[in-house]
Amino acid sequence: MPSKNERIGGFAESAIRRMTRIANQYGAINLSQGFPDFDPPQALIEAGIRAMRDGPHQYAVTWGASDFRQALAAKQSRLMGLDIDPDRHIVVTCGSTEAMMVAMLTVCDAGDKVIVFSPFYENYDADAILSGAEPIFVPLAPPAFDFDPAVLEAAFARRPKAIILCNPANPSGKVFTEEELLTIARLAEKYDSFVITDEVYEHIVFAPHRHRYFASLPGMFERTISCSSLSKTYSITGWRLGHVIAPPDLIDGARKVHDFLTVGAAAPLQAAAVTALKFPDAYYAELLDEYTKKRACFLGWLDRAGLSYLLPQGAYYVLVDIGEFIRGTDHDDIWFSEWMARRVGVAPVPGSGFFREPVRNYVRFHFAKREQTLNAAGEKLLEVRKRVQRTEP
Repeated sequence: MPSKNERIGGFAESAIRRMTRIANQYGAINLSQGFPDFDPPQALIEAGIRAMRDGPHQYAVTWGASDFRQALAAKQSRLMGLDIDPDRHIVVTCGSTEAMMVAMLTVCDAGDKVIVFSPFYENYDADAILSGAEPIFVPLAPPAFDFDPAVLEAAFARRPKAIILCNPANPSGKVFTEEELLTIARLAEKYDSFVITDEVYEHIVFAPHRHRYFASLPGMFERTISCSSLSKTYSITGWRLGHVIAPPDLIDGARKVHDFLTVGAAAPLQAAAVTALKFPDAYYAELLDEYTKKRACFLGWLDRAGLSYLLPQGAYYVLVDIGEFIRGTDHDDIWFSEWMARRVGVAPVPGSGFFREPVRNYVRFHFAKREQTLNAAGEKLLEVRKRVQRTEP
């Protein structure tokens, strides 16, 4: 038989989705895969019902329904401080996962290099491999996840086609400072690289930190491909509505890639989502307030359980240090995550899948859950130390 594509062997299956299956197997509370257990806004649900009843039911324009692009352009122009043209600057995609893949395939040729900060969302490594690109990993040092400007410039000196910037970052919850963003901008301009941003957590940034859209930095719009989605902002991860915002020459290429990848995002869901894109700014303030409370609730349980963690500045994830539980044993973060699901009843994700470096002492939890769910998980976390002591090596 002929062989499979060799690139597929370059990455493993998603550790996140694998832990969801394990959570389901043991009936554990799933704090691994980052999706809410609460409903989207009622107005959005009602808009979805109308769209399913009244349509549209056939293909939308390949790169996005006109009313969706107009509403998105109005929202992002206001927030980004840029004049986003719905007809020249936007491609609507099937979630930010496709948006990132579209961005990579638009700018990367086989053999090109791409800078990826580590830790990183697991898809970025796979995106690079599937694009035929070579990732250059630049470490972010815990606990603040700062980068060394000299190390970053050494990576840029290898003439990468692009750098991937997740801000706020998954899994670390880091929010890049304006000084850090300006450093990246200076290097991208000096070495003539594109910047591909993943900004899906743009509205979940905890005080006193602030999010700055990279494309809004002086001179950066022309070399930035901004990727995001509606999934996290409106609690509709299953709707799979994402988008790419970029200058016209890059959008022309992105439209071609998107067309042959998926043709287009779901037409009735785009029609319904226009309602959400027109929400007032008060909605985003309320969203942040809710996630601030969820973060405080879950971190409070970690404190009570005596579990050490790295304080997230944005997004809805937290890295917990499990080194004390596995040090001196043959166990690692993968074993610990599965043990947590089986014996404790709460499922995290092993942290090693997010790091290029040999890091085995973190697991990632998410707190995009109802307070009732977080409290139930917290009660179980209080038992971790006792159960570890009763576990055979």
